[in-house]
Amino acid sequence: MTIRIVRLGEPREPDEGLRLGTVRRPPRGVPKEEFASRDYYDVWLPQLSPDPELVKQAQAAQATGDAKTWTAFVKHFRAEMNKGDASRLLDMLAALSHQTNLSLGCYCEDESRCHRSVLRTLLEERGASLTDHKNKGS
Repeated sequence: MTIRIVRLGEPREPDEGLRLGTVRRPPRGVPKEEFASRDYYDVWLPQLSPDPELVKQAQAAQATGDAKTWTAFVKHFRAEMNKGDASRLLDMLAALSHQTNLSLGCYCEDESRCHRSVLRTLLEERGASLTDHKNKGS
């Protein structure tokens, strides 16, 4: 049993399990009843997405390739995820990863410049069972 980190909207892998959308906003132009059938997510979990200001910071780092901005984003996002409900959700997902297959993801094409790379690290630190496959997009 494992957690797979995915790009939302890409075809599902066999045995992927329940897909969790760790995004601030639902996909644009997609009816809610089609989120799962169009390979976005089965359950929306915005508690594991960056707050709006951090989203802007991450997007700026993606657009410019600025390593300093990205490092600052990672630091702030990790702090956000290591407190309160977000921390408890990550603990729960890490525990569940030993019982069932799950996947979680975001829309970003490049996982290395996406908050899901930070979620991967945070889950690893909590002892989650994760797939080795890193879905970085096409």
